[in-house]
Amino acid sequence: MKQYIKDQIKKSYETKQAIYENEELLKQIEKVSKLCVDLYKGTNKTILAGNGGSAADAQHIAAEMVGRYGFDRPSLPSLALTTDTSALTAIGNDYGYDKVFSRQLEGMGQTGDLFIGISTSGNSTNIVEAFNSAKDKGITTVALVGRDGGEMAKKADIAIIVPSNSTPRIQESHILIGHIICDIIEKETFGEGVN
Repeated sequence: MKQYIKDQIKKSYETKQAIYENEELLKQIEKVSKLCVDLYKGTNKTILAGNGGSAADAQHIAAEMVGRYGFDRPSLPSLALTTDTSALTAIGNDYGYDKVFSRQLEGMGQTGDLFIGISTSGNSTNIVEAFNSAKDKGITTVALVGRDGGEMAKKADIAIIVPSNSTPRIQESHILIGHIICDIIEKETFGEGVN
């Protein structure tokens, strides 16, 4: 059992090591961070969505922006499209599950916002549909994905693809990347950082 636990930790480490060594991937993370810093200088917001565990990641990252990440500072506007059960069930019932995020973006998204779609496979149809709605509204799209990036990576303005085929390793890396982005936003916007 102890060796199995160590093996799981090692696999997680190896995935993060692959990210650490991938210069192109690091540039994509930096690019998204800079876009967020710039949009927060104005009146725009970040919007996030995902399914299952990725829905929890979307909510987690949005909460870090609205509440705080590393230190007390003014709240930043961020919205997870996964939290309103009335909207999700009404849209799913009336328009189909594929429209649960795109319909919300149509109503709440504004030109200049940034939408981050999170999926381990990169093939979540409801997020691909949200990317289509985002483009129609002038919203920049980011795919936070794994494996080969799937359809989301093809549709997104920026794709951050975790180099792994393992759902748990991809999800662990997604929250690491989300935390790095939150940290950079706070540091660049408010002048401090997290150790």
